[in-house]
Amino acid sequence: MVSCGNCVAQTYTDSNNGIGEALKFTVITDIHYLSPRLAEAGKALSNFEEASGRKTHELHEVLHQVLADLGKEAPHLLLVSGDLTNHGERQSHLDLIELLRPIQKAGTRIFVIPGNHDVNIPDARAYKGDTSSRVEGITPGEFAQFYGEFGYDHALRRDSASLSYLAEIGEKTWLLAIDSNRYQEYQTTSVSAGRILPETLAWALQILREAKEKGITVLGMMHHGLVEHMPNQEAFFPDYLVDDWKGLAGSLADAGLDVIFTGHFHANDITLFTSAAGNKIYDVETASLAQYPFAYRIMHLQGKKLSIDTRFVTSIPGNLNLEGESRSRLEALTRRAAKHRLKIPGFPVLEEVSKSLIDMIVQLNLMHVRGDETDNPRLQESIALFEAMMGAEAETGSFTFDFPPADNDVILTIGED
Repeated sequence: MVSCGNCVAQTYTDSNNGIGEALKFTVITDIHYLSPRLAEAGKALSNFEEASGRKTHELHEVLHQVLADLGKEAPHLLLVSGDLTNHGERQSHLDLIELLRPIQKAGTRIFVIPGNHDVNIPDARAYKGDTSSRVEGITPGEFAQFYGEFGYDHALRRDSASLSYLAEIGEKTWLLAIDSNRYQEYQTTSVSAGRILPETLAWALQILREAKEKGITVLGMMHHGLVEHMPNQEAFFPDYLVDDWKGLAGSLADAGLDVIFTGHFHANDITLFTSAAGNKIYDVETASLAQYPFAYRIMHLQGKKLSIDTRFVTSIPGNLNLEGESRSRLEALTRRAAKHRLKIPGFPVLEEVSKSLIDMIVQLNLMHVRGDETDNPRLQESIALFEAMMGAEAETGSFTFDFPPADNDVILTIGED
């Protein structure tokens, strides 16, 4: 079963509306697909599912349900913004490609970009029997080869320093797919943090300048977040933003990029960033298809108007209570992660307030991943108390739960005045 967000789109603009070609497209991200050939019932798989908070067979059903819905929707494009596989397994890549091909053959053009779990993974594993075992991954060159039909083979341009590329997706519309991963640095496992190489940034800015001269609209796609999606994200969750995010967001906005589609944080959120020069860029972050709330987006671009409809998979044939059970698993996973975070040496939290702080973090995260967070008086009091203990001056009610605009169903107006 699939549900929508608020089902009533809110309008949020930063310039006048224009008229142009109509484009219908879908964004999915963080599929974390694990091939059934690498996952068999047993102790190894149970341990993995307990640690990750995921049920592998449920994720397969979720993906099949989403792809079936896309088959009915018949969008012009499907954008996949990274973490296509569980942890870079070659077999997972190959099997996922076979699942995506029917969508493309039916007329939907597919474009992908890698995430931090897709390329050069030194510890890709299969989960069979009592213990997991190493399996083969893929190189950056193989990623471009395997997914050639999904962006790379017909790219207008390829970046020589990364897996970034430029694609024409309409007569006056381009897709700038930016590779923000650090797979050249992987040694024993993947690196969550992201960055844009200086060479890649220069390449992207040149493309944006050319697009502006030609009157072409450019849509961006990248795995890591470009801007903060919650207060203090840079301090608490730096690995989910690209390095020097303010500088990069400002440079891209000033060069003419109005919107970028991201993932990585497994949350449904849209944030508007304004550069020092007054130029604006939206970071449209989509939640994971491997975790509550199992979100994907259907969008329509008409001139300068971008309408966004968010859908959530709430049940599958194998689990009619998917939404409730997966939310509980995420709550337990977040609680575990928060406890670990507070045990890091030097983190100034008194033991007596640790439980309250953990509860606060859990509730904030559950609200954030679903999007369109609402003001909560009890949470406001907890946050104000915590900030006071940290030495900050704050008043109850001063905390911003959600940056504008709306996160799930919204109409954005992009482009220059």
